[in-house]
Amino acid sequence: MKSVYTLADLASRELLDGQADQPARLAVIGHPIAHSASPQMHQAALDAAGIPARYIRLDIEPGQVGDALMRMKALQFIGCNVTVPHKLEVMAHCLVHPDAMALGAVNTIRFDQDTTRGFNTDGPGFAKAIEDDFQVTLASRTVAVIGAGGGAGQAIATQCCLVGVRRLILVNRGLDKLHALVTRLRSQFPHTELVPLSFDDAELALRCAGCDLLVNTSSVGLKGNDPSILPVTCLRNSQHVYDTIYQPPVTPLLKLAQGLGCQTANGKSMLLHQGALAFQHWFPGSDPLQVMKQALC
Repeated sequence: MKSVYTLADLASRELLDGQADQPARLAVIGHPIAHSASPQMHQAALDAAGIPARYIRLDIEPGQVGDALMRMKALQFIGCNVTVPHKLEVMAHCLVHPDAMALGAVNTIRFDQDTTRGFNTDGPGFAKAIEDDFQVTLASRTVAVIGAGGGAGQAIATQCCLVGVRRLILVNRGLDKLHALVTRLRSQFPHTELVPLSFDDAELALRCAGCDLLVNTSSVGLKGNDPSILPVTCLRNSQHVYDTIYQPPVTPLLKLAQGLGCQTANGKSMLLHQGALAFQHWFPGSDPLQVMKQALC
């Protein structure tokens, strides 16, 4: 069996399952995807529940998402998780749940008989992760979301507004990618102060250092030679710093923050909580959280 599958492997059950004892019925799709820890926690939950299915990694290139979903449904997949960079592209290929539409991205797909449905568990999973890691509620923080133009960033930004964060700094390389998000959030959540900034904005350091919680939702930090997504001037020692990346477990941003004495956490807790919520979309009434948590340890 492969550690990573591709679109070509979805051509038939023979190619996909090979010598496997159980059929692949669930997956995580992304590009790249080899680093994903989703299989270990979802497979543990499937095995504990006695469900005869495998959960696999699928490396799907941008532009291939629609084709991948059609092939998966034809092969009778139950569903899939969706990660970087497909959380926006996938919305055009499914019936998006209103909650996911509000969050602006889809990270969970369920293949029903009548249609393909899209959900988002990133937002609520993130809120639970912050409570677990820092023993504070998300609503009590002023927050800076770094890389807010991507799918995870949009979902987390919207979740912040949903729970009542009073000030939200949205940082992205280009402000054009923030325009639609900011317009939508301002119309829906007039009581949240929204501040869009680019990385070269003169106010970046002052605004970020003034926040209680900094969250990296970009992919900067995945590669070993990546720099910190933020300079040291954006941090202060009393902050909470969260990186949605969990591999490597200590990104350059977290290393910088730890050096200043900040409380830090990586995305493994968000992976856990959003994954448990996704599993419940596929198997209503299930409670996989503790099994998944043990599998990720």
